[in-house]
Amino acid sequence: MPSHALRLLPLAIAALLSLSAAPPAEAAKKQAQRPAATQARAKARPRPAAAPVKQDKAAQLNRLYDAYWEASLRLNPLQATFQGDDRYNDQLPNFLSAAFRQQSHDFTVEWLGKVQAIGADGLSGQDLLSYEIFVRDANSALQAEKFPSWMMPVNQFYNIASIAVMLGSGTGAQPFRTVQDYDNWSRRSLGIPPLFDQAIANMRQGMAAGVVQPRVLMEKVLPQLDAIIKPNAEETLFWTPIRNMPADFSAEDKARISAEYKRMIEYRIMPAYRALRGFIATQYLPATRNSDGMAALPDGAAWYAYNVRQSTTSDMTPAQIHQIGLDEVARIHGQIEQVMQQVKFRGSMQKFFKFMQTDKRFTFANEEALLARYRGLESKVNASVPRLFSLVPKAPFEIRPVEPYRAQSAAGGSYMRPSGDGSRPGIFYVNTYDLPSRKTWDAEDLYLHEAIPGHHFQLGLQQELEGLPKFRRFGGETAFIEGWGLYAESLGKELGLYEDPYSYFGYLQNELWRAIRLVVDTGLHSKGWTRQQVIDYMLHNSASSQTDAVAEAERYMAIPGQALAYKVGELKIMQLRQQAQAELGAAFDIREFHAEVLKDGSVPLDILQEKIERWIAAKKG
Repeated sequence: MPSHALRLLPLAIAALLSLSAAPPAEAAKKQAQRPAATQARAKARPRPAAAPVKQDKAAQLNRLYDAYWEASLRLNPLQATFQGDDRYNDQLPNFLSAAFRQQSHDFTVEWLGKVQAIGADGLSGQDLLSYEIFVRDANSALQAEKFPSWMMPVNQFYNIASIAVMLGSGTGAQPFRTVQDYDNWSRRSLGIPPLFDQAIANMRQGMAAGVVQPRVLMEKVLPQLDAIIKPNAEETLFWTPIRNMPADFSAEDKARISAEYKRMIEYRIMPAYRALRGFIATQYLPATRNSDGMAALPDGAAWYAYNVRQSTTSDMTPAQIHQIGLDEVARIHGQIEQVMQQVKFRGSMQKFFKFMQTDKRFTFANEEALLARYRGLESKVNASVPRLFSLVPKAPFEIRPVEPYRAQSAAGGSYMRPSGDGSRPGIFYVNTYDLPSRKTWDAEDLYLHEAIPGHHFQLGLQQELEGLPKFRRFGGETAFIEGWGLYAESLGKELGLYEDPYSYFGYLQNELWRAIRLVVDTGLHSKGWTRQQVIDYMLHNSASSQTDAVAEAERYMAIPGQALAYKVGELKIMQLRQQAQAELGAAFDIREFHAEVLKDGSVPLDILQEKIERWIAAKKG
């Protein structure tokens, strides 16, 4: 989740649904009892006298969690696809409709009621942890329904048009390996026109209610749509699966599928894209707002405060987080000044930032050189991993460039978790757009965060936790996921990186970047800051390029509060490591600490604190 980002696909789905159809942990980022006959048999069966009540309740809850998971995948087929479950790859419900929102609400209420009817009394360990997370996140998803995120289904950072093309082009989670796969996408694409029509209807309601996107964000959506819309099927990204059709398909299947896809693209998909583009350009853009933060929306202050609580899994207020950000910016500036002294740089920090941005020694010659740098880091980091980690994922890992159609608005790097069945590796996406803005000193920390030992370790391990309920294996808390990613950056020197001061500056710059997010995200949405104020603050206080500053400012506008999770989560993990080192002394083993943090998957930060404190107490004996 980072994603950032996400890690765009999971974030996009969570943001678009903003409901509880996803597993509770995923729904919180954005937001039937057993059959009677079975119950009768259970009652008739004598219970062994020695069996603890705890085990019986835990078994009941785990059966419920399994049934819940299956029901959630039926309700949300896209979620299943993104997790490598192909059973519903031909389905695309109208998840933006009022009927679906009601269905999702009823779904959450029903399953929350079933779980709470069993209760937590007598549970301990993982069983108690699962119960607490399920109940907390389901309640949080219900709270999210107070805020009309469904009225704003499209912006430059996530939108249904980008999701559809990721799926239909074969670059995302939708598989195109068999004839059945091709037929599945053809049937699923039947849902695109009604979904796009619903997005337009929802935006109309938003226009009437004053719940609309900032104009500057929607202006970025039009070129995204223009890059997708083409007059002929063969020119579109949706034709890519036809160009890449497996050679072992029969001639009859190849001809049938090609003809069907041409009709599908030209008469079903492209008209839906044109209608969406036309509505945004002619009707929605004139109704968009000139304001930048959430405070301008109805009940915007409460909406943002909710986002902050969910993102950070804390009770901190925007004002408290703003101050933490200011303090962290000052601390990191002090460390950057030490680097300036080390490299004997003469001049102000602003001049040093400019030097780091403009000196030619820090640029890549071409896209191939950039990708080669990251692939070289993979082998170097892997050689040092055993010193810090005893627990590593089994899933394979790949480095790929970001697809051109979304590169302009994508982050510098992002990660997509592996599929649950192992058919898709974990993928580190590297953005090669605007190559001069991608600096050599930025490579090491970005790799540590998005790849190894950052998101690939945390998310990869989480998906391998067979003993956990699937809503925990495949869900996640942004503060934990992104906090771990940023913490992973701090391990660079211990993993043999940051050997020159410029690379270490890269780490400090990116830590600074996350601290600045605490200042500007809260400034934008709770203190009346404008987009330009946010950009100016980032440019003045960091080595950010204009390209990155603009993209980041508009990201905070698109997904308010999400960017706070990184630094808050990192600070918590660092604090727990320091606490464990202080209390355990010579008995502290960094590999054991990392295993303890990662072994249970993503958890809320307060639960992480309790878990590590129990581990410390057990180690002390």
